[in-house]
This record gives sequence, C-alpha cells and structure tokens, in this order.
Amino acid sequence: MPSLNHEKRLWADGLLRVVGVDEVGMAALAGPVVAAACLVTPDTRLIRKVNDSKVLTRLQREELLGAIRGRVVKVGIGAASVAEIHRLNIYHASHVAMLRALRQIGEYDWVLVDGRRILDPAFAPGKHSEIVRGDAKSFSIASASIVAKVTRDRLMARLATKYPGYGWEHNCGYPTIDHRKALRELGVTPFHRQDFGTVRVMLSADQMTLELEEVAGVSPT
Repeated sequence: MPSLNHEKRLWADGLLRVVGVDEVGMAALAGPVVAAACLVTPDTRLIRKVNDSKVLTRLQREELLGAIRGRVVKVGIGAASVAEIHRLNIYHASHVAMLRALRQIGEYDWVLVDGRRILDPAFAPGKHSEIVRGDAKSFSIASASIVAKVTRDRLMARLATKYPGYGWEHNCGYPTIDHRKALRELGVTPFHRQDFGTVRVMLSADQMTLELEEVAGVSPT
C-alpha cells in the first residue's frame, strides 16, 4: 500500500511542500491525457484506502476523491488535447498535462513523478524525482492517480453523450473489444488519436476505399 515514506524523507531534508504527480490516458485510443498533482506537507495524514487507481473500482475512486481533496493541501489538474498529442507525441503531451497540473499548485519544493526517468527539459532538474510504480508506493502520487482517473473518466462519459456507440462511458477510450468494433462500424471521431495503431489502420482503410472509388469512377457518398 502507498505510504508517506518518500515524502517524509524529503520533509526531513527541509523540502516541506512535496507534490505527487500522475497521469492517465496514455494508452487510450481517444480523448485527452489528463494529469493531476497533489500537494502534501508534514501535517498531511495518510488515507489508508488510497491506492494505485488501477487496482480500485470506479465506485472506490469516486468515494475517495472527496477524502483526498479534503486531506491534501492542494490539488491541480491539467490535460493535453488530442491535437497536442498528435503534434507533440504522447510522451511529451503527458508532460504538458503534468506541467499544467503543477502550475495550478503554485509554489512547491519538490515533485514526485510516477514512472521512469523524465528527459523532457521542461522539468527543472534538481526539483523532481521519478518513482517506478510510484502510484503503488507514494501516497501523494497515488492520490494524484485517483484524481486524474476520476477526472478523465467523467470527461469521457460526457464525450460519450456526444459520440454514442463507442462505449466511452465505460471503456474511457481504451482499446477494448467494443471500442474497436465501434471504430470499424462507426468510423473515427475528432476525439480519436489518429497516430495510434487501431485508429491509424481505420484511417488507412478509409483512405484506401476512397482511392479505389476514385479509380473505379464511383462518387463517394
């Protein structure tokens, strides 16, 4: 279970305003990537049920969201759009989302980031450290993972009302069987990531159909 051990080591070094950061939506076929940042200080108390958002149910995450907002000092949320993912690639777009979440926090002393080494120069050296599987080890990162997950899930549910049939209200844009089937039957929406595998294949197939129709002299409908 996540603890405050990583945060306590930083507090002992005089780095009292520690922020845990995590993102969700990296592997989705549709929708933005969303990041959250949670600021904790030595006065912050652990919430025992907080864990990596991936091992919690949707109901558990929803129930914990209010407790996290009431327990941590401050919460920041940031996102990078599908257009930014296309322009920057998903790696850099995820960092854009993280930096936007951090800007909402304001001043801080250190950032704990879930994942492996960040090479993006936008992250100031000497003010952050990465923890592999940090959402299962650090309370602040685990809290951020829950905030980010609930925020993105709600966003995808709203988008599902505008683009029904893809199952975004339950698959959240990830490449589930029903989502891939809907892509074949309904086509690609403006919120699909055109550079991602299944979506790219669908676009290539559509383009090939148009080219064949042009060669055959068939007017596209």
